[in-house]
Amino acid sequence: MMSDWAFYTFFICLSIYLLVMVFYYRTLLNKEHITTDFMKNNLDDTEVVIRKLQVQLQRSLGNIDILTDELNKTKSDITGLRTRNSQYRVENDKLRQRIKELEGKIEALL
Repeated sequence: MMSDWAFYTFFICLSIYLLVMVFYYRTLLNKEHITTDFMKNNLDDTEVVIRKLQVQLQRSLGNIDILTDELNKTKSDITGLRTRNSQYRVENDKLRQRIKELEGKIEALL
């Protein structure tokens, strides 16, 4: 009788312990699933943001290339304008000198 009581008590305690452990591990598993789903969603959102930023970066790099080309063209235009300006100055100085010579000749004739 005592051995039956000890056996049933042990069996009931073991059953309660195992039942509690099953619920505990099930709760842990559910939390792990929730955390995993959250991480997957978070990673998916992060991937989308990274793709958008990559596209923006590629566009920006393309715009920088275009602006660099335009800047180089403008630099060459400025160099050409400076060269023409210096040539015009030289011609202008020659013409002023010629005007002074002609004015001198006119005054000599008067």
